[in-house]
Amino acid sequence: MVGVIARTDLKQLIQSPDFWVPMAILAFLFFVLAPVMLLYAVTHAQAAPLVERIANTLQVLPAKAQQAVRGASPEGKTAYALAVYLFAPLAIIVPMTISTAIGANTLVGERERGTGEFLAHSPASETEIYLGKLVASLLPGYLTTLVGFGIYSLIVNSLVGPRVGGWFFPTADWWVLVLWVVPPFLALTLSAVLWLSGRVRSAAAAQQASGLVTLPLIMLSFALSSGSAFAAGGGLVIGLLAWIAAILGLSRGARSVRRATLLGVEAR
Repeated sequence: MVGVIARTDLKQLIQSPDFWVPMAILAFLFFVLAPVMLLYAVTHAQAAPLVERIANTLQVLPAKAQQAVRGASPEGKTAYALAVYLFAPLAIIVPMTISTAIGANTLVGERERGTGEFLAHSPASETEIYLGKLVASLLPGYLTTLVGFGIYSLIVNSLVGPRVGGWFFPTADWWVLVLWVVPPFLALTLSAVLWLSGRVRSAAAAQQASGLVTLPLIMLSFALSSGSAFAAGGGLVIGLLAWIAAILGLSRGARSVRRATLLGVEAR
């Protein structure tokens, strides 16, 4: 039943271009347009003093990160640092934004569309309903990460690779970030969003409340994902802590789904 519920929600999402088109544009801006413009500008800059001043800002990076920066020229070093360290948090923030927007509407939306009654009387258990909604909210965000990660890798290697001795991306830290750190952060955020979606009475209220709750998580994930790229083994530790928090959050969030809530007869 978990798969049936998730497929139904995903099908409805695909049939709603007014939702996924803006999300696709958001992903394009952050994973494609912004990196192309910035990295092209740095690697093809004609004003050498300007590039050297930008390169000097690399001194703010931790010593471990400075040692890992590749490139023989200021342009190469600057482009490498920007590609590896500056854009790392986007691998969390963009999918988190997409999954949050979906999750905020997933339970309260059932009541507003009048489909909550059918779901409440279905043979699916409350836990299965929760897991189905979780999967339907998590998959689009994480799929965006994987696709964006692949496109971003091609962009980085095409623009920066020739300046630093060949293709180098993704680095080990980026593999850890995408495969180990991103999933639990998405799950942790969705545990809070689904909990809210099961308690408010309108999709607008769910969106507003989820924005307030997830903003601190987005800021935390931004800071931690940046740090995970700087410290050796930092990503593994951050990912482990995030998995523990996500498991605790999901186990608590599962209690927010009640059949009476879907029917709209229980005040939460």
